[in-house]
Amino acid sequence: MPTSRLNRLLIGLKRGLFGAPLPSSAHDEERLSNPEALAILSSDALSSVAYATQEIVLVLGMAGAAALGYTLPITALIVLLMVVVGLSYRQTIKAYPLGGGSYRVSHDNLSPLAGLVAGASLSLDYVLTVAVSVAAGIAALTSTFPVLDGVRVPLCLLAVLLLMGANLRGVRSSAQVMSLPTYLFIGSIGLLLVTGVVQLLQGNMAPMPLADQQSQLLEALSVNGHGHQHGFAAIGPVLLMRAFSSGCAAMTGIEAISDSVMAFRPVEWRNARRVLATMVTLLAAMFLGISLLAHHLGLVYREDGPTLLYQIGERVYGQGPLLLLLQLGTLLILLLAANTAYADFPRLAAFLAQDGYMPRQLASLGDRLVFSNGILSLSLAAASLLVIFGGSVSRLIPLYAVGVFTSFTLSQAGMVVHWWRERSGGWLGKALMNGVGAVATFVVTGILLFSKFREGAWLIVLAIPLLVALFLTIHNHYRLVSKRLRLAPDVQLSLPPAPAAGTGSPAIVLVGQLHRGSYEAVRYAHSIASELVAVHVELGLQASDRFEQQWQRQLPDVPLVVLHSPYRSLVAPVLDFVAEFERTHRKGANRFCTVVLPVFVTRHRWENLLHNQSTYFLRSALREQGTRVITSVGFYL
Repeated sequence: MPTSRLNRLLIGLKRGLFGAPLPSSAHDEERLSNPEALAILSSDALSSVAYATQEIVLVLGMAGAAALGYTLPITALIVLLMVVVGLSYRQTIKAYPLGGGSYRVSHDNLSPLAGLVAGASLSLDYVLTVAVSVAAGIAALTSTFPVLDGVRVPLCLLAVLLLMGANLRGVRSSAQVMSLPTYLFIGSIGLLLVTGVVQLLQGNMAPMPLADQQSQLLEALSVNGHGHQHGFAAIGPVLLMRAFSSGCAAMTGIEAISDSVMAFRPVEWRNARRVLATMVTLLAAMFLGISLLAHHLGLVYREDGPTLLYQIGERVYGQGPLLLLLQLGTLLILLLAANTAYADFPRLAAFLAQDGYMPRQLASLGDRLVFSNGILSLSLAAASLLVIFGGSVSRLIPLYAVGVFTSFTLSQAGMVVHWWRERSGGWLGKALMNGVGAVATFVVTGILLFSKFREGAWLIVLAIPLLVALFLTIHNHYRLVSKRLRLAPDVQLSLPPAPAAGTGSPAIVLVGQLHRGSYEAVRYAHSIASELVAVHVELGLQASDRFEQQWQRQLPDVPLVVLHSPYRSLVAPVLDFVAEFERTHRKGANRFCTVVLPVFVTRHRWENLLHNQSTYFLRSALREQGTRVITSVGFYL
C-alpha cells in the first residue's frame, strides 16, 4: 500500500476512534461542570470505600473477634484526618487557582527538590492508582466468572486500553463515560446505608454470634497462613498501626481536585472548592457508614471469601436485584477509579515538563485538547506494572498510599510557609490548619512506611529518589542546552553574503525560537537563497507578538511569516505554506525550492528523545507531499 494511502487510512482511523481535532478556541467548552468534575475527579477517592473498611477488618481479625471493636475508632480517626486534609487542600485551591497541587506548592514554598519529591511521589501513586484500580475491577469480574481467571493480565491490559481511548477523546467525552458508574455507585451505597440503618433501628438484623466470628477468623488465619503457635496475634500498637495504615487507602485521590483546578468552569477555584467539599462529605459518610454496619453486624472478612461490602449487601437486601445492582456499581467504580489518575497525571507531567524536569513533549496539548503524551505515558507505565505483578491486587496494594501521603505532607508544609510569607488577613489560622495537616500526614507517612516496608513499600522508597534523579538529569540537560543556545539580546545579527543575482534558489527556513541553532540555519539558508523567508508557527501559546518583535530587532533583513495554527498542529500549516510557496516560486522544472530545518545533534542517544521529534514528523510529511529538497542544519549540543 502506498505511504500516502496508509497515512490517510491511519488518520481516518484515529479520527474515528478519538474524534476530529478540536480548535484551541474550544478549550473553554471542554471545561467540566461541577457534577462532571465530581464524577471524573472523585472516582478514585470514592471507590476506596469499597475496600478500605475491609482492609481494616482483615488486619484486626488476626487478633480475634475482640479486636474487631477497634474498627469504628480507627475509621473515625481516618475520617478526622480526611476532614483535616480536605480543609487544607481547600486553602491550597484558592491560593493556587492555576492548579499544580502538591508539586507546585512544595516547589514554590519549600524548595525545587521538595517539589520534585512531591511530583515523583504523586507520579508513582497515579501509576499505581491505574494498576490497582484495574486489577481490582478485573478481580471482581473473575470472582464472578472464574473461567476468566486464566486471562487476568490480558483483561487488565484491555481495560487500560479502553480507559486510554476514552481519555484521548477529550475531557468532556471521558466525563460522559465516567459519570454514570460514579453516580450509580454513590446511589447504591447511599441506598445500602439508609436501608441498613433503618433495619438496625428496627432490630431486624442480628449481629453474628461471637463464637461464629471466632471460628471464621481462626479458619481464615489457617487458610491464609497467618496463624500463630498460640492462636491469634496480640492486640498491640503494631497491629493497630497496620490496620490504620490499611484503612488509609480511603484517602488516596483527595488531592486530585487541587491538581486540576483549571479543568473547572469559571470561577475555577470556587467550583473546585465546592466539589472538594462534596467529595470529602460523601467519602466520609460512606466510609463511616460501611464501618458502622460492618461493626454492628459483627462481620469478618477472609481473603478467600466474599468481600465485606457484598456481605453487608447480602444481610441488608438478601439475594435479589438490589444486591446485583450494588455489585455492578462496585465493579464499575473500581474499574473506572483509574480515571482520576488519567485526569491528573497528564497535568502534573505538563507542569514538570514546563519547568524542564520532564520531556517538553508532555506539555503539548493534543488534537482533543488533552495532554495526549501524558495519557500514553501513564498507560504504558501502568500496563508494565500489571504485567510485572501479574494483575494481582494483593501484590500491588502494599506499594499504594505511601507516595500520596508523602505529597500530602510536603504540600501542607509548603502552605504553612506560603501563609507565613504572605501574612494576609487571618493567615495565622490558615497556617495553623495546614500545620496540623502537615504533622498528621507526616505521622501517617511514618506509620505507612513502618507497617508496609517489608511488604513492598521499600520499592517506593527506592523509586522516588531514582525518579527525582531522572528529573534532575533532564533539567540539567535542558539548562545546558539553553546556555549553549543563548544569543546576546537586542543585538542585530550578521548574515553571510547572499548568492549572486540569477543564482541560488528560493528557500524557506523553519524557526521555532530565535537562538544559536535557528540562527545557524538562517545563516545557511541566506547563503544559498535567491529569495528567503522564515516561517514561525504559532501553536496557541500567545507568544508570537514577542517573537516578531525580537525578530525585527535582531534579523530585520529576513522576512518573517507567522502561521497561526488553531488546531496546535505544526505539520499542517507548514505543508500548506510550502505547497503554495513552491507553486509560486518554482517557475520551471529545473528550479528547486529548498526547505531548511534546524536540528539539534545531541551528545548521547537518550538525549535525542528530548529533542527533534517535530522535525522528524515534519520531514516525513514534506517528503510525502513531494518536496524534493529538504536540508537539515545541525547544531551540536
